Order: sequence, then structure tokens, then C-alpha cells
Amino acid sequence: MPDTEGAICGRCLKHPPAFEVTTALYRYAYPLDRLIHRLKYGADFAVARALGACAVRTVPRPPVDFIVPVPLHASRLAERGFNQSLELARPLARAWQCELLIRDVGRIRATQDQVGLPWRARQKNLRKAFACRVRLEGAHVLLVDDVMTTGATLDALAQCLREAGAATVRNLVMARTPMR
Repeated sequence: MPDTEGAICGRCLKHPPAFEVTTALYRYAYPLDRLIHRLKYGADFAVARALGACAVRTVPRPPVDFIVPVPLHASRLAERGFNQSLELARPLARAWQCELLIRDVGRIRATQDQVGLPWRARQKNLRKAFACRVRLEGAHVLLVDDVMTTGATLDALAQCLREAGAATVRNLVMARTPMR
């Protein structure tokens, strides 16, 4: 997966992910980390609207048929009350006139919080966590998430969408944790 400088990590060269490319608007560092935290844990939807507007202004519309916000498991959604990825994806779908796939793609297994888990544990944690209830034969899909750290979540979801027939899967994240 590309880091914020466009380099490709050795892991991705050796084991290519199920997605083609990731676009990250920002580095996950101050002050953006605080803003994302306010959105995610403080339900500050103004942050989602602002970041969505920034994405619409700075990212050319990719050649995609559907936008898929990274889904939360029902238990996490009930706990938080909203899906921050969905809130970030709404302005993009509106501006780009692209259908949001919300009900047809889901997280079917509650997973441990990824924060602090090493890469291999993240992969194992996400095994069979997602399901796609529609066929996506030949479709081009854009995944939207708040933060990309190792890419394990996006890779697991992209793999699920590929199994459902997606021709390409791209990622758009608001922030990327700098690679070490």
C-alpha cells in the first residue's frame, strides 16, 4: 500500500492487497488525529462534513460505480450510534452522484478493536468479518474510511468485494498513519 510519499511497502510488493490503490488526504498526525477522534468518539458531524468537502475539492472523481463506507458490526454501531465512515462517504456520494452501498455490504462478525494490534493479528482478527449480499460483477468500487494504519481492514473488505465480483476496488481514506 502506498504511504503518504507514494512509496510501496515491501509487504505489499511481496503480498499485493486486494485493492488497487489508496488515496489518503492527510497524514494521521496533529491536528487531524484530534479532529478524527472528535468525529469518531464525540459524534462531531461537522468534522465529517468538512473532511468530505475537502475530499470532494481535492480528489478527482474516480471511475467507480459504487461507494462503500467501511461497515461497523451491529454491536459497535449500537454502541457508537453512527458509522463515521458512512458520514465521511455521504458528501462524496452526493457530489459524485454515486450510489452508496450500505445495506448490501456488512460486517457480520464482531471483531476486536484494531488499535494496538500488530499487522498479522489485525489480519487474523478480520478473517471472515465482512459479507456482500449482492453480486458486483464487473463493478468498480470505492471504499471510504477515516484512518488507514496497516490496511488490513481495507484489504479484508476488498477481498470480500472481489469475491462478490468487483472488478476493481480503490480506497479513499481521510488520513494515513505514517509507515515506520
